[in-house]
Amino acid sequence: MENEAPKRMGRPRKPRAAPVTIEATAAVVPAEEGTSIPRPDMRPEKRAEDPRARAAKRAAEIRGHLGDMDEGVDDFRAPEAPPGWNYEWKRKTLLGAEDPAYAVSLARTGWEPVPADRHPSYMPTGNKHATIERKGMILMERPQELTDEAREIERKKARNQVRQKEAQLNAAPEGQFGRDHDQVKAKINKTYEAMPIPKD
Repeated sequence: MENEAPKRMGRPRKPRAAPVTIEATAAVVPAEEGTSIPRPDMRPEKRAEDPRARAAKRAAEIRGHLGDMDEGVDDFRAPEAPPGWNYEWKRKTLLGAEDPAYAVSLARTGWEPVPADRHPSYMPTGNKHATIERKGMILMERPQELTDEAREIERKKARNQVRQKEAQLNAAPEGQFGRDHDQVKAKINKTYEAMPIPKD
């Protein structure tokens, strides 16, 4: 009893795991004697691409996206609408702020945003927006039939305004003879020309 080691109190010790060595790994994977096992390459192979070819390819993509790189390109040139539909740019923001009342009036008259995935070339690559927007404007669509009706209503309003102004010019004040004969009738020339665009 004198040779007995004293007992330790507490948890019993867990046996230590043997360290993993290259030889132990080699034992798991069968190999021919005298050869070492190469570590598998985790990275995909890089393709050596000529920088000039890559630059030419990217330039072709950009030209396809931009079209003509001339400074006079219209930023608001709308894509061709599907048959039976009309595209127009409408105001989305003014000085960075949205106008909810205007947005409601657009929706009430049938305008809806054009989905960005229909014309991907009009938005940047990797775009996450659902609509096509540029400089505070948004591309919208509505049936061509409704657009034609709205334009006819605007034409009628314009004609009525001209007729009212002609009636005012040809009307005689109270107590004077009428101006309904050719000698005293107001002469009105009607011409149509483009409005001048101010150059700022």
